[in-house]
Amino acid sequence: MTKDGDLPTIFNPRGRNRAPSVLITDEGVANGPFAHADSITSSQTEQVPETVIQPPPPTGLPAKLKSCSSSICSKSARKIYFGVWVTVCVTASWVGATHCIKYLYLRRPILDADDDPILVPHDTTGYNMTSIQQRYGISYQAPFFTTWFITNWTMLFFPLFFISRISTKRCESMSDILSECIRDFRDRGFTLGRFMIRCIFFCLLWVGTHYMYILSLRILLATDVMALFATNVSFVYLLSWVILHEQFVGIRIMAVIICDTGVALLAYMDGITGSPTLGGVVLASSAAAGSAVYKVLFKKVIGDATYGQVALFFSLIGMLNAAFLWPLSLLLFFTGIESFQYDKLPWAALLCASCLSLVANLLGNFSVALTYDLFITLGLITAVPVSAALDVVLYGATFEGMKLAGMILIAIGFFLVMFPENWPDYITRLLRSIIMLSHSASKTLVDTKDIIKSNSKTNNRMSFEMEQAEQAWDADWVAEGRGGLSYGLHTFTPTLSFR
Repeated sequence: MTKDGDLPTIFNPRGRNRAPSVLITDEGVANGPFAHADSITSSQTEQVPETVIQPPPPTGLPAKLKSCSSSICSKSARKIYFGVWVTVCVTASWVGATHCIKYLYLRRPILDADDDPILVPHDTTGYNMTSIQQRYGISYQAPFFTTWFITNWTMLFFPLFFISRISTKRCESMSDILSECIRDFRDRGFTLGRFMIRCIFFCLLWVGTHYMYILSLRILLATDVMALFATNVSFVYLLSWVILHEQFVGIRIMAVIICDTGVALLAYMDGITGSPTLGGVVLASSAAAGSAVYKVLFKKVIGDATYGQVALFFSLIGMLNAAFLWPLSLLLFFTGIESFQYDKLPWAALLCASCLSLVANLLGNFSVALTYDLFITLGLITAVPVSAALDVVLYGATFEGMKLAGMILIAIGFFLVMFPENWPDYITRLLRSIIMLSHSASKTLVDTKDIIKSNSKTNNRMSFEMEQAEQAWDADWVAEGRGGLSYGLHTFTPTLSFR
């Protein structure tokens, strides 16, 4: 049993007492939040939903301009803009650093200091080497010292990261940022001993890779070394497939084979007898393989590191290099394996190479926050044609025959390795869209032809009827005994009557 005035509904199953939302007074005025005085008949009223009238979306040219501006200023578009800028910066820094290191190995004048350094080719046929050796001498042959000096600049990674972090978050101190980075490594299960052992291992791997790269520049042109070093993307894929168990992609295996073919062509471009080219190609290819080993093992051992961890790791590599490898540099110098004249040391080129190498490494590790990783990797292959142009202008180099074919094959293999894993789906979608566009275009063309034909038929029929009407008009005009003009008008327009 329910009391009077209670309604047993699903929200009031047992006739709970609740105040009505609408009250009827003696004067018949409804009191309630959504009540109307002229439509209240009981204690409950039906709630009428409010309709919000939205302005119609813009059409025509304003709509096109709005959609175009939104697509241009979207997040993905901004990443692409940053990516193009990063590619240009990586190319410029990588080319500049490599050519500055190559400049260190040039022969410099002995007597006249105003003469420019020269590059003596491997094939000295047609050159008076006696005269060249009397006027120009080798004043710098220290690849390990160059590697040690350039690697020391990686100590600036964490200070630069700290400055950028402070500029964005002013309330943090250096101890807070450092403790956060160390805490992340501790959470991954690293103890101090294990962490330092891994830092030493990666420091030696880093120094060995850069030493082979810089040593190969003493033998080969900068363009040849950069083209060979670009093959590291193929080594990265092979090691990722074996160690990181990434997906097998057939086209990438074919890209690896193409890159190896290009390396073989560069190895034998100057023959195999009496030429140091083969040794330079082996050194540059080993540097590319060492770079791939470093990247894959860093992914395997360290994992997905934060920007603070990467900055701290690189700074530790620079500190370990500066603290423990300087005796080896002195040993090579005093034993005569490496030589340089301190008073003629090209400090400008050495400092420029160090700064540009630091910029290239910073862009390669931290630009992922602004753009896609693809644009960073593209900087390795776009640097090859830029460097080739500099070699042609500065040293009169020529790129033809096996050398040109090898570089082209390396570039083709590079781009094939960059293909996504589901590249057949992209090609299928592209072909499908092309077929649909061709079908729609052909259908539009057929419809247009049908409209033109129907319009031409209508025009022909109307012109034929007009000719018949004109002939009838003329015939009635000259007809005799037909009633003259009034008869012709009455015959031509039967609905017209004269009264």
